[in-house]
Amino acid sequence: MAKTKTLYFGAGWFNEKQNKAYKEAMEALKQNPTVDLENSYVPLDNQYQGIRVDEHPEYLHDIEWASATYHNDLVGIKSSDIMLGVYLPEEEDVGLGMELGYALSKGKYILLVIPDEDYGKPINLMSWGVCDNAIKISELKDFDFNRPRYNFYDGAVY
Repeated sequence: MAKTKTLYFGAGWFNEKQNKAYKEAMEALKQNPTVDLENSYVPLDNQYQGIRVDEHPEYLHDIEWASATYHNDLVGIKSSDIMLGVYLPEEEDVGLGMELGYALSKGKYILLVIPDEDYGKPINLMSWGVCDNAIKISELKDFDFNRPRYNFYDGAVY
């Protein structure tokens, strides 16, 4: 299989659970033969001027940093083939919700990736509604991004 698809990697990194899911999903993607990870857009790797707000929270009040980071992320979504969202059912992320909606408006295939231990838990109706498929992180390394398909989430919505 050829590594032909680029992704926008939407995932939080602001607490321990988000970091764990982020790392597990990224490791799975590194093993996936259909993902061009080198040319994919990972927001954490594309912070304006390399400034990470988890290390420098004072930049959350810097309009230049905020505007440039926001607009770069929009470019990342527009220029990627697929929107991947690492989704934690019990920790709704407003930023990820915005990214999912924007990706939908741009006609992107949207894949939610949920930690195995959380898969099947109720998810937000709007996040469920925009996604084309929702899988467990353990399934990510074998997901064929060259042949994306629609599938139902095996869980409730709220």
